Amino acid sequence: MSAEKATTSEQTAIGIAHSKLILIGEHAVVHGQPAIALPFPLVGVESVIDYVPGSVKIDSTFYHGPLESAPESLEGLANCIKATLNYLQLPCEDLLIRIKSSIPPGKGLGSSASVAIAVVRSLFAYNNQDYSEDELLNLANISETYAHGVPSGIDTLTITSDFPVWFEKELPSDFIEPKGDFHFIVADSGRMGDTRLAVESVGNLFKSAPRRIQAKLDRIGEITHRARHALESASKHLLGQMLNEAQKELEALGVSDAGLNRLIYFARQEGALGAKLTGGGNGGCIIALARNEVHSRQLSEKLKKFGAHTVWPFVLRKKPE
Repeated sequence: MSAEKATTSEQTAIGIAHSKLILIGEHAVVHGQPAIALPFPLVGVESVIDYVPGSVKIDSTFYHGPLESAPESLEGLANCIKATLNYLQLPCEDLLIRIKSSIPPGKGLGSSASVAIAVVRSLFAYNNQDYSEDELLNLANISETYAHGVPSGIDTLTITSDFPVWFEKELPSDFIEPKGDFHFIVADSGRMGDTRLAVESVGNLFKSAPRRIQAKLDRIGEITHRARHALESASKHLLGQMLNEAQKELEALGVSDAGLNRLIYFARQEGALGAKLTGGGNGGCIIALARNEVHSRQLSEKLKKFGAHTVWPFVLRKKPE
């Protein structure tokens, strides 16, 4: 899947979106520190809209039926759809929205944001209308507010990008140009995490011990700056070291659990230059940095045999000259 613009025919409109990964900086980013996120094109979402008389209906893996009767878990998406239709001055009727996603939910891969972006793109396409980046992000973030409480905005921004994103709240975002090829493996623990709950738990920790937790968040910020330098100087070993350092702080924040730690320590034992959780934690996925392409294939196979639910090897490539 790629984040190409939506397409439309006489009665059908399509919008697509890829996924995203947090490389480093999760949780600290909510509290004003930087984070680096990567577009993750190996999984994605397609939203297909057809004219079907009657109420607006959703057809997805999780729910099939009228928009008005959508379950609470889809409340954010339902509000996003209504807001987009209102923005486009379209009536909330006569639409069938079919959502096909290869992104496992609750794994820190931006599932809810990818669905929202694909749906918003398809609604604009249905209305034969172009959109600006700001329009797309603002409408998609309506859904994200329900999914995450106070979203950082990093998911929607990265899902609409083809480059690694340097993100700091309240500051203009920046894009990173890697100077080398980095071979990553993403491994799914098989258990769903809950980003909203994880963000709230770190927020509660911060209230109970502000100085101690602020020091942890500041440390993650320092590590993230060094990780950017590693990407921009093609230093795989430094990046791996920073991934390990970030994981140590995330464990101290209580967002890594035994299942994630087991996969992380195994990846390191099998030669990964670094490994950490990615996303909210307490379930979801880990990301590991392999030494090279051959090692990436070997480590992927070993992680599968070790019990990872799904494994995705992918390459962050340097920008062509």
